[in-house]
Parts: sequence; structure tokens; C-alpha cells
Amino acid sequence: MTIDSVVIRRRVPDLDAVQAFYEELTGEPANRFAFAGLQLAAVGPFLLFTGPEEVAERFAGVAATLGVADLDAAVARARTAGAELVAAPADTPNGRRAVLRHPDGAVYEYVSG
Repeated sequence: MTIDSVVIRRRVPDLDAVQAFYEELTGEPANRFAFAGLQLAAVGPFLLFTGPEEVAERFAGVAATLGVADLDAAVARARTAGAELVAAPADTPNGRRAVLRHPDGAVYEYVSG
């Protein structure tokens, strides 16, 4: 399995207050959108988000998003290596995703286009 990209999730109190900094840092414009009750901004390798405490806490529990070419193969390999499936592969508006807990307790979202 090859991990093609990593997106770092970062909970922020106010997207408007930090968006310009991350745009300047990465040299890329923010892509703002809403998902599952949250307001998000994708800026380069960062996924900034804010929203209601309960939803934001759950979203913050995922350390990062790992981009892979073949989601099913990546999930199978991770599970063989000892990862626990938290959310089975499913289609989303941005591709297919699954969530796994690694043996060290870290939780990651795996996505494929």
C-alpha cells in the first residue's frame, strides 16, 4: 500500500480568523464547504474545521486523512497488519472513504478518488 497524500486536520475556533494565514503559508486558496454540521476550509495539506462541540470533537478524533489509490486494498492490508475497522468503506461526494484505528490507538480516515 502506498499513501499518496496526507491531509492534516486542524480544529480552529474561527475559520475567517485563520484562513488568510494558511493561504499565505501554502500559497493556495481555501476551498470552503460544509459537511456533517461543520464548516471546513481545505487549504493545501490542511483541513481546517469548526462547528458544534459534539460534532467537532468526533471529527477531531481522526488524526489525518490518508489518500490511497485503492481503498479496498489499503483497508485489507491495514487490517491484516492489525488495524481495526471503525467505519467500513463507503461512497461519499469526494470519493470512497473508510476509517481505521491503528494498533497504537491513532484513528485515520483513508480515502481514494
